[in-house]
Amino acid sequence: MNLASSTDLPTPALLVDRAVMEYNIVEMAQRMRDLGVALRPHWKTSKMVEAASLQYQAGCVGFTCATPAEVDCLLDHGYTDLTWAHQPVGPSKVDFAVAANRRGRVRVALDSLEAAAPLSEASVVAGVVVPYLIEVDTGLGRAGVTPDQVFELAGRMAGLAGLEFEGIITHAGHLSGFGNDRSNLEAEGRAVGRTMVGIAQALREAGFQVTVVSVGSTPGSTSTPTVSGITEARPGTYVFNDANQVTLGSTNLSGCALTVAARVVSTPRPGEAIIDAGSKSMSSDGPTSGVGFGRVLTQDGRYADLDFFKANEEHGFLKGPAVRTLRVGDIVRILPNHACATVNMWNRALVVGEEGDLEEWKIRARR
Repeated sequence: MNLASSTDLPTPALLVDRAVMEYNIVEMAQRMRDLGVALRPHWKTSKMVEAASLQYQAGCVGFTCATPAEVDCLLDHGYTDLTWAHQPVGPSKVDFAVAANRRGRVRVALDSLEAAAPLSEASVVAGVVVPYLIEVDTGLGRAGVTPDQVFELAGRMAGLAGLEFEGIITHAGHLSGFGNDRSNLEAEGRAVGRTMVGIAQALREAGFQVTVVSVGSTPGSTSTPTVSGITEARPGTYVFNDANQVTLGSTNLSGCALTVAARVVSTPRPGEAIIDAGSKSMSSDGPTSGVGFGRVLTQDGRYADLDFFKANEEHGFLKGPAVRTLRVGDIVRILPNHACATVNMWNRALVVGEEGDLEEWKIRARR
């Protein structure tokens, strides 16, 4: 990343290396094309309509969203083929799911009859059909029914008017728990794919129309979608990558587009430096392995011999052998542990071009 006028850079600042981001976008799109799998990136990572445009130009079929605000923003910008990967529970979310399907095709994730029934009733009253995917828990231990519960739930929901069953969806977030054991991570990713394909086949044999078999996660993007029968992949973090993805082997440091620039504001004690980026800049998400609020980088893009070991809201604390080289006013760049949570802390990003030029992109739907 070439920052031609770094001395004038306002800090703290969220930076995006445009060339690296564009490479990541194109590479993932090509990977999924080669597999014959539709790409539906999770937009919660960037929350930037400019990034969505680049992903769409590269060939994605639509987007995945986590919140009504994300769905609303993308609909406003003309993206009408969306998956809202969350259960629309509660009157406001039910009403939103119905209203969103007047503006586009917005699939929702369901994992219970209790969630589906109110949506069915509201859809019938509004004269709208809401497409849905049954969410399957393939190991994360979050929302979703277990694989052996899918058939029963599909049968119970089949008679609900106003809803249209399209298939099944899972998020293999548990792959992040494998640390730097890439071999076992890939094996588990393929196992998730086989589980999903097996469920889809059993449903088809029972007479259900299954057109979507959707899998998610950036760590699993090299394994889960490779299983024949997977129709769609929903990675999100890949657009920027982060320190956790480096640890997991999903990328290397050269594939990381997102950093936080901070200035040294104090060196009050030997062996310690304080920067102007704290928990409000980095989020509190920890690393996949180790401790700290992010990884400090050297000027040539390697890990510096520094630990970002503590953070207050507006201050970060660095220690380590390289701290002796830091002076008040120096700028450091920090690779976030988790890109998605870090982006959500900011209102804007400064996108850095190859000549060091800066373009401001708004971060949207932060709720």
